[in-house]
Amino acid sequence: MKVLVAVKRVVDYNVKVRAKADGSDVDLNNVKMAINPFCEIAVEEAVRLKEAGTATEVIAVSVGDKSCQEQIRTALALGADRGIQVETEGGVEPLVVAKLLKGVVEKEQPQLIILGKQSIDGDNNQTGQMLGALAGMPQGTFASEVVIDGDKVNVTREVDGGLQTVALSLPAVVTTDLRLNEPRYASLPNIMKAKKKPLDVFSPADLGVEVTSHLTQVSVEPPAERQAGIKVEDVDQLLDKLKNEAKVIG
Repeated sequence: MKVLVAVKRVVDYNVKVRAKADGSDVDLNNVKMAINPFCEIAVEEAVRLKEAGTATEVIAVSVGDKSCQEQIRTALALGADRGIQVETEGGVEPLVVAKLLKGVVEKEQPQLIILGKQSIDGDNNQTGQMLGALAGMPQGTFASEVVIDGDKVNVTREVDGGLQTVALSLPAVVTTDLRLNEPRYASLPNIMKAKKKPLDVFSPADLGVEVTSHLTQVSVEPPAERQAGIKVEDVDQLLDKLKNEAKVIG
């Protein structure tokens, strides 16, 4: 079974992001970049399927400029067998990413496609669902457990009311939630081996996709700073503050 895993280059989750002075975008100068944490979970799940003998090949794919090859190489160091970069310039919205991934799916014919449920930059939670719709494949989103059962994959999903398990016919699309697994660290020997693993580069034209923008980013601004809290002397003062200042009780 061939597994395709999508990885995205984002600002490292430990970094405090800042908006540019003109509010046009996020300031990425000298900022540490990394694999999106949910994508890292997707890579780990694919590698575990291979280690269990269920998957035969794991392919890591990323959409972006040449810099995203760093994240593909990280996925290769974590255990993926080969990488694919779809080369684009600038930011690409989820619908275009889904179309490009569909082109890769048609080229590679994987039985399972695993994506992070969302990226920590755009936070859109759209690409996996759009890919499933465009490719005509069943999808299991917010996965906390993935079990291959013959020609089906059983996906336990995290929903508002608890857990829901769906059985999907392969090929299928799965998006990962935080509790699916805990990603491993890449060892130095595997990092060195990753440099020699194959990495193919395709253009959108190679996949028959025209990159067009349907969204315009108007501005980026930091959230308003929270005001400092206060201490109250007793319950009566607390109730007075909640009623007359916060106005959260009647």
